Amino acid sequence: MRSPEGQRRVNSNCQMNTESNAVRESAGVSAPGYNNIPTRPFYWSVWRELWENRSIYIAPVIVASIILFGSFVGAFHLPGRRRNALLLDPAHRQAAIEMPYNIAAMMLIFTAFLVGLFYCLDALQGERRDRSILFWKSLPVSDLTAVLSKATIPLAVLPMVTFAVIVVTQFIMMLVSTAALLPSGLASTTWANFNLFQQSLILLYGLIAIALWHAPIFGWALLISGWARRATFLWAVLPLLAIGFFEKITFNTSHFASMLKDRVMGFAPEAFAFSTHTIDSVALTPGRYLSTPGLWLGLVFAAAFITAAIRLRRYRGPL
Repeated sequence: MRSPEGQRRVNSNCQMNTESNAVRESAGVSAPGYNNIPTRPFYWSVWRELWENRSIYIAPVIVASIILFGSFVGAFHLPGRRRNALLLDPAHRQAAIEMPYNIAAMMLIFTAFLVGLFYCLDALQGERRDRSILFWKSLPVSDLTAVLSKATIPLAVLPMVTFAVIVVTQFIMMLVSTAALLPSGLASTTWANFNLFQQSLILLYGLIAIALWHAPIFGWALLISGWARRATFLWAVLPLLAIGFFEKITFNTSHFASMLKDRVMGFAPEAFAFSTHTIDSVALTPGRYLSTPGLWLGLVFAAAFITAAIRLRRYRGPL
């Protein structure tokens, strides 16, 4: 039978052990060398794609650098062009001043589309070709997580990278324009006719609309990447051309070709309203865009393509 002093020591030791366990648990540690912090496989899978595919951000930066170099060279002739633009009516003047910035944005958006397309065509075939799929399949990361992380790149990451690059590029172009026009006293005309904040909001909306509209294209490319053994670009394009030629020869119609053209460029008339009276009037129409059947039909096909790509990755071995 313990003495009262011994019982107090036992109680004290139990209390200290309980407090120690509570501290370890609150710190995310329940045993030496063990950490129960969530591993976040999807988050790190997306980072893995960025680490292994630097073209996702290097290609837009290179194109932006070329645009800025052209803007710097053209700045020597900018005062004369700006004087001519100021002679136009307000609508045409604003359109003329905005044109270089809009061209820069369109070039970078087109670059992002090409980068996303070729990334998807290589995303699943590349890991089978270099046999790194054997390593990645040995990790506790499901095929669902792996493929969805790859689909996230063209649908979410690349638009955000493109948005940041475009905004920075346009801002630097405005600074170059301001410096070039400062001696002639026309520096304020750029800032008065090009609202960078407003244009950035329109750009962000446009990039989201483009990404959703192009989702079946990227899903199709991922599916071909998981299926084809080589020449993924040809396997992605030739079946579509064959269907179009077959329809034209057999029925003398071009519905399939029109559908493909609409899938590439059809987002603009649905997401924006362009006025025929004033060339600088562009209204956002998210309600009409979200109610377009083509958008939701495309998302259904994108989900089907990505689901098929997940199953292919599960059963396809290295090349």
